[in-house]
Amino acid sequence: MADIKTRVQGLDPNVKARDLVALAATTGNIYEAISIIEIRASKLNVDIKHELHAKLEEFAIVTDRIEEIQENKEQIEISKFYEKLPNPTLIATEEYIGERLDVEYIGQDQAEIDEA
Repeated sequence: MADIKTRVQGLDPNVKARDLVALAATTGNIYEAISIIEIRASKLNVDIKHELHAKLEEFAIVTDRIEEIQENKEQIEISKFYEKLPNPTLIATEEYIGERLDVEYIGQDQAEIDEA
């Protein structure tokens, strides 16, 4: 996975209205398009979570005493960055609209897809 910082550069974190006909243009079915976006958003969510935990672990301080709570400025800055990221659904929608997603139908041949 490419660094999330570079992938979402310039992406508007605000929700905006989308043209449903344009979303369905690739698949011919709005529900299928939304399903593709949802699957990608779930994968992005997991990837972002793993990336965040990996970066936080780099700055983790392990102590034997529970009473000692230390504030780590690097961890706070990393957490703030990830809080400001656009929602994974917004990222997935932009990827779908920008045709940066490859969709494969597993378990179906082309004739079944054309009939649907």
